[in-house]
Amino acid sequence: MVRYTEKVQAVSGWSAADVADQAGRTVLVTGANSGLGLQTAMVLAGRGATVLMACRDPQRGRAALDRVRAKSGGADATLIQLDLADLTSVRKAADEVRTITGDRLDVLVNNAGVMASPPRRTADGFELQIGTNHLGHAALTWLLSPALRPGARVVTVSSLAHRGGGLDVGDLNFEHRRYSSVAAYSASKLANLLFTFELDRRAQGAQRDLCVVAAHPGLTDTELVANTTRMRLARPFAEVARWGNKLVSQGVVAGTLPQLYAATAADVRSGEYFGPTSLGQTRGAPGRVAASHAAHNEHTAWLLWERTAELTGVTPDPG
Repeated sequence: MVRYTEKVQAVSGWSAADVADQAGRTVLVTGANSGLGLQTAMVLAGRGATVLMACRDPQRGRAALDRVRAKSGGADATLIQLDLADLTSVRKAADEVRTITGDRLDVLVNNAGVMASPPRRTADGFELQIGTNHLGHAALTWLLSPALRPGARVVTVSSLAHRGGGLDVGDLNFEHRRYSSVAAYSASKLANLLFTFELDRRAQGAQRDLCVVAAHPGLTDTELVANTTRMRLARPFAEVARWGNKLVSQGVVAGTLPQLYAATAADVRSGEYFGPTSLGQTRGAPGRVAASHAAHNEHTAWLLWERTAELTGVTPDPG
């Protein structure tokens, strides 16, 4: 098991061009219609992987699929309709993936997410951010467990925002306290890491050959940020905020490198966390980075695991 460390280890000069040949590998990327997910799908398809692009909106998904095929010269890419805010959709997508792959999935990239949304609920009544970012992905991961081949990788995308606050496992859906969109986003990203490290522990305990890691993009200019500003600000102010974000953030190509490294590099070990390694993990070369102490709290992780199983109705099976 990889133990907690504050040490940051950069992989100097590593870029998408260093992604190894992915021929013969099958990868599922959630949120593949834009931003980090689309770039991840493009790079992996370009290196020969069979890519399953899980998207919520069919129209945007088809446009993204066309872009991936055109960019990679006709790669083997397939669109999977997936709404992480609806467990019925999650179950249907998992069944489709298992059928398409014949239970031979090499990499699952849990990339999709929503950020700082106004008070909203999922189809199953969960707070939108915890429901989409954590509960939907946890259910998908568990449902796809039988399809993950020996040596497969599960890469879950977290955020620097996981350090912004704690996680109330007893009130994940903000039913007993005032709602804060920022606190809810932070909690969902902390949940991503708690789930990752707990899945790693349980897989190791079951002696399963599974590599479970997490990554984050630092400050990256994605549609997630643009959508958040549009939801929360009047149009003129949203435009100012969008351009301000461009000045302080790195581009999507750079922001995608940590999750690409986590998904493909030969020296990755289960339980590790990857992100940019400069300026407080906001930008720079990808490498091993530290998560917060809260992300390594095994008791909280156990409570979250049990509560997640209860809320989703999915039986975890890492063994």
